[in-house]
Amino acid sequence: MKIASFNINGIKARVQALPDWLDEAQPDVVVLQEIKSIDENFPRELFEDKGYTVETHGQKSFNGVAILSKLPLEDISRGLPGDDEDEQARWIEATVIGDKTAVRVCGLYLPNGNPAPGPKYDYKLAWMERLKARAADLLKSEEPALMAGDYNIIPQDEDAKRPEAWAKDALALPESRAAFRRIVNLGFTDAFRARHHGPGHYTFWDYQAGAWNRDDGIRIDHFLLTPQAADLLSDCQIDKAVRGREKPSDHVPIWITLDA
Repeated sequence: MKIASFNINGIKARVQALPDWLDEAQPDVVVLQEIKSIDENFPRELFEDKGYTVETHGQKSFNGVAILSKLPLEDISRGLPGDDEDEQARWIEATVIGDKTAVRVCGLYLPNGNPAPGPKYDYKLAWMERLKARAADLLKSEEPALMAGDYNIIPQDEDAKRPEAWAKDALALPESRAAFRRIVNLGFTDAFRARHHGPGHYTFWDYQAGAWNRDDGIRIDHFLLTPQAADLLSDCQIDKAVRGREKPSDHVPIWITLDA
């Protein structure tokens, strides 16, 4: 089972690039972030014609997440539990029925949090507390499950080309990293770090200041796996070359394969 995560930074802007990548990469399941579209306006026919079931949790002009799946989906839910007044579309989950086993797939777009300090940073940290609670519940199920998406967290200095440039950014502040570690330390595996070590691995390059040409990137898109999912992990890769194509997102896809 090949599962990918891709922050597309607007479905309208990526209406050609995303289908092209799907044809090339052939993932079974994709979680998308920043679709920036209400559900009714998402071009689902583009993906249904390729064999994908499309489930969206959209929002006008901002945020928005989706799941595309060639495999059967069950028990779809939208919105991260813990705050009934939170109207931002940042969480979607479903059970994917694989050939060998079912996997609970959670797609997320974690708040950026800038400027920090401030209300946006407070929202980020509060959202991460809710995420930790949901993560703990996933562990209690003792079933294969994962949380994938744009975490807007640079876990360590080696996850940035120039860590000093991010030292006061909400993505790398000590409180942000600590909140991320508290989630991982519940018992999750960072799929990419389970397969690759050292610096130089990035999933995001800013559009400004020639960041892509200088490989001035950061790793902020992550797969966190429960122990039962980690036992099934066979690979995790970043499709870096996608960033150099026509009309790219500022993020690139990251994907895993599970023996499921």
